[in-house]
Amino acid sequence: MSAFRFDHVGINVRDLDAAAGWYAAAFGLSREFEVTLDAFALSIVMLRSPDGYRIELLHRPGSEPGLRAADPPAAVLTEGYGHVALAVADLDAGYARLLELGAGPVMAPRPSPEPGVRMAFVRDPEGNLVELVERG
Repeated sequence: MSAFRFDHVGINVRDLDAAAGWYAAAFGLSREFEVTLDAFALSIVMLRSPDGYRIELLHRPGSEPGLRAADPPAAVLTEGYGHVALAVADLDAGYARLLELGAGPVMAPRPSPEPGVRMAFVRDPEGNLVELVERG
């Protein structure tokens, strides 16, 4: 048994309230807590899934857009984090739902290079890549 387990991913955003609303609606997350660190003018919203994974959204005034790759192959041309991946039971329905909620289409549902797995990519409303994974 590993001494480590995944806890959360942090995503820096331009519009904290809009991003929190979108991620909550898109993935069924609830606000776990909100805090502002005055010394850094940093605002944080922690969202939690019913399964326990968390997405931390962070905003600091004066931030500038970073990597906004058009698709996964372009994202891997820049070192560092390129996307976040979330599992979904019904890939086609999940992909369609995110598009209805304002996500941009990047890669429609298709077989993954990993045997027995299907995948799709969308862009959240701020341009961050989100992968959806359906394991058979």
